[in-house]
Amino acid sequence: MTKLAVLCFLLLQTGVEGFKISNIVFNHFNGGSLIHEVITERAILNVTLQVCRALALSEGKTFSFPPQPFSAGAVAAACDASKSTKSFIDTIERIQKSNHQVDKDYVLSPSHHCDDESIAAGQFLITLGLTAVKASNKQQNFVLATSILGEILHTLQDFYSHTNWVEIGNTFPNSNLIKTNADVGKIADITRPTCRSCDGKDCRNNILEDILKEQILTSGYFSLNPFSTKPAGKCSHGGSFDRTKGIEPTGGINKDSIDSEHGHLHNQAANLAIAATSELLEDVRSAAGDKAFLQMMGLFKGRALCFCVDTTGSMGDDIDAVRTVTSSIIDSKVGTEDEPSIYILIPFNDPEFGPLLQTTDPEVFKSYINSLTPNGGGDAPEMSLSGLQLALTGAPPNSEIFVFTDAAAKDEHLKNTVLALIEQTKSVVNFMITDVFGLRRRRQADNNQQQQSVRMSRAGGQLYRDLAQASGGQAVEVTKGQLLEAINILTESTSSSLVSLLQASRNPGKSENFTFVVDDTVKNLTIYITGTSVDFSLISPSGVIQNIANTTGSSIISYQSVGNLQTVQLQTEGGLWELQILSTSPYSVKVVGESPIDFLFKFIKESDSPFGGFDVIDNRPTAGGNASLLVTLIGSDVATVSEVMLVESSGSGQVNGTVEAQGGGTFIIHFDRIPSVEFVVLAKGQNNNGVSRASSGIFQRQSATSLRASGLTVTADDLNTVLEPGTPRSVSFSVMTTGEGGSFTIRATNDQGFTLSFPSSLQLDPGVSANGSVSITAPADTPSGIGVTLTIEAVAPGGADSNYDVLRLTVLSKVTDFTPPVCQLLSLQSNCSDNCSRSTWELSVQVTDAANGTGVDSVSLREGSGTLNISTAADKTTLVSYVASCCSPDVQLVAVDQVGNMEICSYSVRANVTQAVTTSPVITSNVTTSPVTTSNVTTSNVTTSNVTTSPVTTSNVTTSNVTTSPVTTAVTASSTRVDFSVSLCFGFSVLSFLLHSLSL
Repeated sequence: MTKLAVLCFLLLQTGVEGFKISNIVFNHFNGGSLIHEVITERAILNVTLQVCRALALSEGKTFSFPPQPFSAGAVAAACDASKSTKSFIDTIERIQKSNHQVDKDYVLSPSHHCDDESIAAGQFLITLGLTAVKASNKQQNFVLATSILGEILHTLQDFYSHTNWVEIGNTFPNSNLIKTNADVGKIADITRPTCRSCDGKDCRNNILEDILKEQILTSGYFSLNPFSTKPAGKCSHGGSFDRTKGIEPTGGINKDSIDSEHGHLHNQAANLAIAATSELLEDVRSAAGDKAFLQMMGLFKGRALCFCVDTTGSMGDDIDAVRTVTSSIIDSKVGTEDEPSIYILIPFNDPEFGPLLQTTDPEVFKSYINSLTPNGGGDAPEMSLSGLQLALTGAPPNSEIFVFTDAAAKDEHLKNTVLALIEQTKSVVNFMITDVFGLRRRRQADNNQQQQSVRMSRAGGQLYRDLAQASGGQAVEVTKGQLLEAINILTESTSSSLVSLLQASRNPGKSENFTFVVDDTVKNLTIYITGTSVDFSLISPSGVIQNIANTTGSSIISYQSVGNLQTVQLQTEGGLWELQILSTSPYSVKVVGESPIDFLFKFIKESDSPFGGFDVIDNRPTAGGNASLLVTLIGSDVATVSEVMLVESSGSGQVNGTVEAQGGGTFIIHFDRIPSVEFVVLAKGQNNNGVSRASSGIFQRQSATSLRASGLTVTADDLNTVLEPGTPRSVSFSVMTTGEGGSFTIRATNDQGFTLSFPSSLQLDPGVSANGSVSITAPADTPSGIGVTLTIEAVAPGGADSNYDVLRLTVLSKVTDFTPPVCQLLSLQSNCSDNCSRSTWELSVQVTDAANGTGVDSVSLREGSGTLNISTAADKTTLVSYVASCCSPDVQLVAVDQVGNMEICSYSVRANVTQAVTTSPVITSNVTTSPVTTSNVTTSNVTTSNVTTSPVTTSNVTTSNVTTSPVTTAVTASSTRVDFSVSLCFGFSVLSFLLHSLSL
C-alpha cells in the first residue's frame, strides 16, 4: 500500500471529535462541525508527517508518529524541528487566513465556492492557482505560494460541502478537480431540474432521484440579494444568509455544518475535504520535493542566514571578514540543529544592487561569498536600502538579516518601504557599519566638504539606527579591524528558538532601570547594549550585583565589548533581573535567550463580511481608538497568558490590555487605545510544566518588531495575485484618513524594479475614501514563479503619518503543458537471497516528457535507501539507475516536468520470481480495471513467464471519469497468489489504495 493510500484511508476513518479551532480569528466554529481552518490544518499536519517520515527513512533513521490529535508543535518535534514551531504555526495561519479571506473577498463569486453549478469554473481556479503555487515554489517564493495555496484550498473544500458529490455516493475525493482540463463528472445542464422543495425543515430527500441515479453533479444557488432568482427546478445553497432558499424548490443542500440543510452528511463531506486537501498537498509536495515542501511550510531546523554586502571599492576588508565568518558559521553549524535552513546573499553597489542569491547548499553559498569583489562606488552613499528591500522580500519571515556597509544610504526614499516590510515580515535587521561613514577613504578635498560629510554621516547613521531599532536589531559601529569580532558575537545567537525578553531604546539617552523576568525554559541568556559612553550594572534575582570585571562566582559567563557594542552572556537564573543603565548618550538594550515558549500576534478587527468573525489587519492599526490583538502562545500545552501590554519603544509608557482566553493556546486582548508613538508587544504568563520548585513559573516575552498606529487606511485590491509577463496589470487602491484632509503623497515601489505608474498624490477629505491605481508590468522574459512585492504607501501632509499596503504577486506565463512525464522500465535485475544484507537489486528507468511538453525538470527519490543516479541521454531523455540492498526492496521515483506536472513511479522486489506487467490505462468509474497483460523483463537468476490476471470489479467506489496514465507493474509471484507490488506508475490518485487491495 502506498503512503497516500494509507493517508487517505486514515483520514476517511477519523471522526470529528477532538479537533479545535486553530485560530479564533476564524470565528466560524459551529459546535461539533469542522470549519475550513480545521480541515486545512488537519491535512497539513498529516501530509507534513508523511513527508518527514519519508525523509527520515531515506536517511536510514526511524520515525515515530506523535499521539493524536496532532498539533503543530508535536509534528515539528516528530520532524526533528522543534525550534521552528513558531514559523510552522505562522505558515499554517497564513494559509488559513488566505482560505478564510475567500469568504470575504469573493462572497458573491460562484466559481470560488463551486456554487450555482459553477463546478468547471471552480476547477479552473484550483488548477490555475496550483500552477502558480508550483511555479512560486520553484523560485523559492514560499510566502506567496502558501497564500495562493490557502485560496484554492477554500474552493476545493467547498466542492464537497456545496455540491452533491457525497449524496451521489462518492467515498473518495474527485481527483480530477486538481487536474487541468480533466473531466470532473457530468454537470447538470442549466435547464435540468435537480431538486424538489424540502419537507419543512427536512431536506434529506430534496435532490431528485434521477440526479442521484445518473450521478449528475449539481450545487446550490446562493445570493445575498433579497430579490434574487434562480433557474427553475434548481437546488439552493441554503443557510441563514441565502436569499434563494425560499424560492421553489425551497431549502438547500449545503453541508457546511451539522446544522445545515444536509448537515447529516457534514462529517462525510468534511472528511472528504480533508482527504482532497491532502491529495492537493501531496501534489505540491511531489512537484517541489520533500525538503522544499517543508521549507514552504516553514518547517526547518535553523534560521535563514542572510547577508547584504556593500561591494564598493573600500569594502575589501569587510568582505574578507564576511568570508571568514561565513566559513566559521558553516563549519560549526552544519549538521547541528542550528544549521541555517537557507543561505541568502544580496550584493549592493552604486547604482547596481542584487541579484538575490539563495541556496540550501553551504558550499554553494561559500562560492557566492568568495566571488564578491570590491569595486566602484565613486561617491560615498550606496544603494543599501535597495539591497535590504530585496532581503526583506526574499528571506523567510522572522529572519535575521545582516547588512555590511561603510557608507550612508543613497536611496533614503525607501525608508518607509523598508519599515513597512519590517513590520510585515517581523524580520530582524542588524547593520554592521565600519569607519562610521565620515572616515571612508573617499575624503573630500576641503574643510567645507568635510563638514558636509560629517553631517551626512550623522544622518546616515541615524537612519540605520532607526531601522535597526524598528526591527529589534543592532546598529553596530566598529573599525574594519574590529568587524570580524563583532560579527562573531552577533552570529552566536542565530537559533530558530531565539526569543526576546526585553527591548528598549532611548534617544536622547538617560539613566534608567530596566527589569525582565527569566523563566526556567530560557537558555543562552544574552544582553546586548549599543551606544557610546554607556555604563551599566546588573542585579540578579537573588539580589547579587554582577561584576563584569571579575566574573568569578557570578552569573556572568562572558563579557565582550567591541566598537559601540557590549554583550553579556549569563547563566540562567529564574526570577526578576534588574539592569541599570547610566548614560546621557543614545543607546539601545536588548535581552534575548533560547526557549520553546514564544508567541505570535496579529491585530484584528470585526469582519465586515456577512458571516461575521474577525479579519486580520495586514498593515498599521487605526490610531485614536480601541484595538484587539490576537495572541497565539506556542511551546507549551499548559502555559497561559495573563498580561499583554503595548509598551512604548523609546519611553516608559504602556497600555494594558484585557485578556480573554479562547482555548487551544489562543487569546484575544482588548485595548482601549493604542500608543501614539512606536511600541512593542509585551506578554507575560504562567508556565507550570516542569518548572523547578524554586521557580514561580512566570515568563515574559516581547516582540522584536516595533509597531505604530496610523490615522490613514490604505487598502489595495489583492483579488488577483498573478502577473502575466509583458502585460500591464492595474492594481486599484483606496486611501482614507481619520485626521485632517489635504493632499496626500502616494508612493509605490517594488523589489524587482518592474515598471510602475501611479498618481503622485491624492486629495483626501476626512472620513471619505479616495481611489487610485498602480500599473505594474513585468518584462516579457520574466520567468514564471518570480515573485514581486508591491508596496503602496500614503503619506500625510508634512510627513508625520503614513500607512501602506503590501501585495505579493507572482509572474506566471500561460501554461499549455498539462501532461506528466512517463516512466518506462528498461530493466529490473535482482539476485536477492534469504540473507538480504548480502545481495542487491538494480533498476533502470527511462523518463520522458511528451514531444510538445516542457521537458523533464527533475527525478527524485520519494522512498528507498539505495543509490540513485540520473543522466541525460543524447536525445534529451532522462535515464535513471537505482541500486539498493535487498533489505530495502521498495523504491518510489517522482518525475516532474518544467511546469510541475508529476508522475510517481513505484518499484519493488519482494519474491524469488520477478515479472514485469504492463496494464492498459485505468479508468475508475464504478471502478473496473482492464485485463492485465504482461510483458517480459530479463532479470538475473530469475525465471520469467507471462501472467494475465482476470478483470476485477470493485464496489463502493464512484470516482467518476478519473483516468490515470498507463500502469507499468512488476509483479512478484509465489505459489499461492499474485501480488501487485512493483511499479504502480500512474498519475497521482487514491487508486493506489484500491489497486493494492485488489490482490489482498
